[in-house]
Amino acid sequence: MLLGVMSPVLGGISLEEMIKYLSSIGVQALELGCGGYPGKAHCDAADFLAHPEKIEHLKKLLAKYNMKLPALACHGNPLHPNKEIANRFENDFDNTVLLAEQLGIDTIVGFSGCPGDCPESQNPNWVTCTWPNDYKRILQWQWNEVLIPYWRQKAEFCKAHQVNHIAFEMHPGFMVYNPPTLMRLREAVGDIIGANFDPSHLFWQGIDPVAAIRYLKGAIYHFHAKDTKIDALNTGVTGVLDTSGYGDITARSWEFRTVGYGHSREVWADIISQLKAAGYDGIISIEHEDPLMAPKEGLEKAVSFLKDLIIFENASDMWWT
Repeated sequence: MLLGVMSPVLGGISLEEMIKYLSSIGVQALELGCGGYPGKAHCDAADFLAHPEKIEHLKKLLAKYNMKLPALACHGNPLHPNKEIANRFENDFDNTVLLAEQLGIDTIVGFSGCPGDCPESQNPNWVTCTWPNDYKRILQWQWNEVLIPYWRQKAEFCKAHQVNHIAFEMHPGFMVYNPPTLMRLREAVGDIIGANFDPSHLFWQGIDPVAAIRYLKGAIYHFHAKDTKIDALNTGVTGVLDTSGYGDITARSWEFRTVGYGHSREVWADIISQLKAAGYDGIISIEHEDPLMAPKEGLEKAVSFLKDLIIFENASDMWWT
């Protein structure tokens, strides 16, 4: 496994400053935001493609600071019913795939997207229940007429450009939001589809990450290290479908936290161990979205916490048997 960081949290400093800083605190790998929701602070994929010297500069910086780049991030909603919005997300994704090809990277991290409830919709419609039956009909249309056809076509584009892993973050608000929806799309499209496993979005849905890792064995292509703190008293009143703002910290049912500030060391040790048992040996990429910590403090606490937990080496023979 490799200790990594997702780049947008350091969007206020230059590309070289970011890589130099991360290397200085012991980070081994970078997940570079290239468009969509992660933004383009360090890398606008279209701009890099138009200026190949920027690609070469990035390669030199990675070599200079001994930093690996196993994945590019381009989270968006290319299924958005507003075609102008959808096209912007799709263009960012396509350019990220083309940049990945130039860099020899085969993994793109993103979202599955969410369409509306019919061709005339103006906004996404994320269905969370099966009754009244209107919702079942919406889901059938979304999956069969939009989601599956779109990603079948996009999977062919990715494979044509040597990108063989699309790692979807299972995030509420999008069609792929839990392990069964991830596997449903994978079964329909093929094994190019896999998971960006982010426990933070599973914790607040009530999903056990260890059980989910076992369920997804062989289909985990990336991992985000981000925690969630569940407020038991607020959840006891509101439940987990909390639409209050992230800044309303004391009133929310849950809040994103730096790893170790939502769940114990034991919980995170079990997650890392189960990843290893499931055959995952990739990047453990810190995504910092903690409202109580400044970016560098949150990153450095996460780095310190994970250094003791990540299993960096492969196991030796079981000599004691």
